[in-house]
Amino acid sequence: MRKIISLHPLRGSIIHLSPPQILALGFLVFIIIGTVLLKTPIATEVPISWLDALFTATSAITVTGLVVVDTGNAFTIFGELVIMTLMQIGGLGLMTFSVLILMMLRKKVGLHQRKLTQESLSLNETSLGGLLRLVKLLFIFSISIEAIAFLLLTIRWVPEFGWEQGLHQSLFHSISAFNNAGFSLWSDSLSSFVGDPIINVVITGLFITGGLGFTVLVDIWDKKGFQKLSLHSKLMIVGTLSINIVALFTLFVLEYSNPATIGNLPLMDKLWGSYFQAVTPRTAGFNSLDIAEMTVPSILVLMMLMFIGAGSGSTGSGIKVTTFIVMILATLSYLRGKNETTAFDRTIKPHVILRALSIMIISILVIFVAVFILSITEKAPFLVIVFEVISAFGTVGLSMGLTGDLTSFGKCVIIIMMFIGRIGPLTLAFVFARQRKKSSIRYPAEDVFTG
Repeated sequence: MRKIISLHPLRGSIIHLSPPQILALGFLVFIIIGTVLLKTPIATEVPISWLDALFTATSAITVTGLVVVDTGNAFTIFGELVIMTLMQIGGLGLMTFSVLILMMLRKKVGLHQRKLTQESLSLNETSLGGLLRLVKLLFIFSISIEAIAFLLLTIRWVPEFGWEQGLHQSLFHSISAFNNAGFSLWSDSLSSFVGDPIINVVITGLFITGGLGFTVLVDIWDKKGFQKLSLHSKLMIVGTLSINIVALFTLFVLEYSNPATIGNLPLMDKLWGSYFQAVTPRTAGFNSLDIAEMTVPSILVLMMLMFIGAGSGSTGSGIKVTTFIVMILATLSYLRGKNETTAFDRTIKPHVILRALSIMIISILVIFVAVFILSITEKAPFLVIVFEVISAFGTVGLSMGLTGDLTSFGKCVIIIMMFIGRIGPLTLAFVFARQRKKSSIRYPAEDVFTG
């Protein structure tokens, strides 16, 4: 049962909000604040519309990376700082920052705040007692990783762009990459560095680490051995490695002879380009290849990767790697005639399978509705529309070129998709769901013909 929290905005009145509703409301508040700040004259080089400011703020706080204006040219240093702040808050979680502020002010973190933080980070199985320690480690680890990446990128970019631009580019891309935001200050993202080992390793290292999930990172730090890790951590690590390796090999083969992507590159650059594009759809949003020029089979692979997404409690979105793996394992168990779904000598609880199924079905329905609407409002090929919708839902930020040509209504649809993708489809369902009540009534079971 999800605990209902009472807010008292006015004396004598009570508003009952559940953690999912407060989480959604928190994102909306920051979207509004970000929109207002980005619309101010000091934030932009050239005036932008309120809708474009709203789109950019939503894309930043949901760590998506889809853009309707050129980030590097449209915004001033102040505007880019606003975007960086929104990316950092959106990546680590709104309630994480609230709890950190309370802890720094030496205020007591109550049960309500802990429940909200647990909801914000999708930490359903984490005890409330260990949550504060996780938040501390999360913050320290995030800042440390971003700082190390910042230093490594300055070594590469300061000699090329000078101190001012080099430091600014390094800081912006470090925050954007770790939080899986995908915002870049270059109009072609990172295409100019397709064969650069430093950029490839640092940027992918950031968003793969951020996409694993904070519980996995803490688990690795504490246990220091694969066999001692929790089942969730094992599934995330094995799943991430397997998906990345399969995606790398597949894209390398599919794009090998494509002159518009890696066809004309040296062998090593082909591998770097394939590697980067194989791991970035896991909600990172950067690209080192022209997405619109990739082959149709490659586009389908990217859409599948964007739909799967990153890990629970991470800076990424999508249905999550563990959700995908649990559904695969449950299907295999059924086909093998097993009554239980197991992995690494552990049984996966039935309610976890039901939750994974619910996330999968809700996600597919949400994507279908958005694609249906955009197929009516937008003049673009069907594949391009589907790609854009899945990218927004997975808060990935990759695009085949449709974002900048969206109609006003189309932009609103993508804004909603980014919002749903970040808070999570199941959280969205709980936002509108009535409080569940336990019932003592039990009904007789009966078979239903399926398949």
